[in-house]
Amino acid sequence: MRCLPLTPHTSRFARVNTHDAGKLLWDSSREGVHDPSELRGRLTMDEAVRVQLDVLGRSLAAGERQTGWKIGLTNDAVRAQLKSEAPVHGYLLASRGFAGGQSIDIGSAFKPTIESELCFLLGGDLRGPGVTTADVLDALDAVCPAFELLEGRGDMAADLPLSTADNVRQWGYVLGQWVRPYPTSLDLADVRAEVRQNGNVVVDVLGRDAIDDQVRAVAWLANSLARFDRFLESGQIIMSGSYHGARPIAMGERWETQFSGIGSVTSDFG
Repeated sequence: MRCLPLTPHTSRFARVNTHDAGKLLWDSSREGVHDPSELRGRLTMDEAVRVQLDVLGRSLAAGERQTGWKIGLTNDAVRAQLKSEAPVHGYLLASRGFAGGQSIDIGSAFKPTIESELCFLLGGDLRGPGVTTADVLDALDAVCPAFELLEGRGDMAADLPLSTADNVRQWGYVLGQWVRPYPTSLDLADVRAEVRQNGNVVVDVLGRDAIDDQVRAVAWLANSLARFDRFLESGQIIMSGSYHGARPIAMGERWETQFSGIGSVTSDFG
């Protein structure tokens, strides 16, 4: 039987040993359990991030390579729905990255969904605290259209910290063609995303109506990671949040999103 050691704490939470919780989540995920009962309702958001980073460390030790980070809960409506005052973040691994235009096998994914996002490439480090939007613009090297692929693991509405510890449901990501150098004159609020499923338009939305200021979101990420002695590194990619709610995907489908002024990303799923 798995057990989770606790250290006494005076708040309504019993403080969790995040190293042991990370091992529990790591072991459980390899058994196909992504929301172990031992952790349900047990984590603060601070502990959740520490568990997430512990699991990341285990992945890297096992031979994975981190390519960057993702930002979630990037609009007011979603944050209100999940009762969160701030975005959340997760990490991206090289083994889960795909190039646009190729067929992706989603047979192993649990309740897979898709989101349309912009992905930024950093050409310089961003070390918080105190990172500003001007700092982010100075560091950006390129931007590309992208998909994030997620799994329906756990219940984010019921236990956002546990979903955060479990890397915010991240399964994979798809990158289109990079626009380089980063067009600093680009007004992200005016970028329109047109999403097609099997050729049919299912989403048509303007950035300002759907998502936070993505440059400001990257600054938030850099400053948030600084609390955990992490920083955004040159060469890393940043998935900056979705233009629409997660949409279920099925084998045999083709998805394409056109971002005005940037380009398109396409994937077939088998």
